[in-house]
Amino acid sequence: MTQHHNQDPEVNYLSRTQVLVAMAVTAIALWIVAKIWLNLGQVSLMSWRWNIKDLLVGLGLGLSITGFSGLAYQYYLPYRQSANYYLDIVLKPLVIPDLIWLGILPGISEELLFRGVMIPALGYDHFAVILSSLCFGILHLSGSQQWAYVIWATIIGLVLGYSAVLSGNLLVPIVAHIITNVISSYMWKIGRI
Repeated sequence: MTQHHNQDPEVNYLSRTQVLVAMAVTAIALWIVAKIWLNLGQVSLMSWRWNIKDLLVGLGLGLSITGFSGLAYQYYLPYRQSANYYLDIVLKPLVIPDLIWLGILPGISEELLFRGVMIPALGYDHFAVILSSLCFGILHLSGSQQWAYVIWATIIGLVLGYSAVLSGNLLVPIVAHIITNVISSYMWKIGRI
């Protein structure tokens, strides 16, 4: 018998449908915020264009983030506990094919807002990357015991933010985010079967 009682979520477990609807609603809400900000703030969306080089950079970055996440999960207990808490709520009710939506919906909507709109709106500088990364980290807060996961998400936000600024292409963090979410969630899911 596993002992989860010391890490019980502060929210009730959701059904598969509730998680999928929550992902879709969150993606739509982030898209709406991005669209309003673009229109009212007279901000231009960070450029994104399809090219094989940036696609491969995003793929490599996603695989690297996934690898480092796996190491942090294995060797840093507070992160593992925090990630399990979050993933128990989000991933547990999902089936394997749902994981593609877990990659695509947040990968596009979160990158659109946090990297695609926030960074240009705040000035394409270190301040813009740091502030957007802090907001991205806080988005991943789902309970009072989640700080290790929030810190990790903030660090990943920095990596994704700088990848966007340095490449000048929003495609890089979008691909990295999708790859990270799909592979990490798949590895976590099959580790729980």
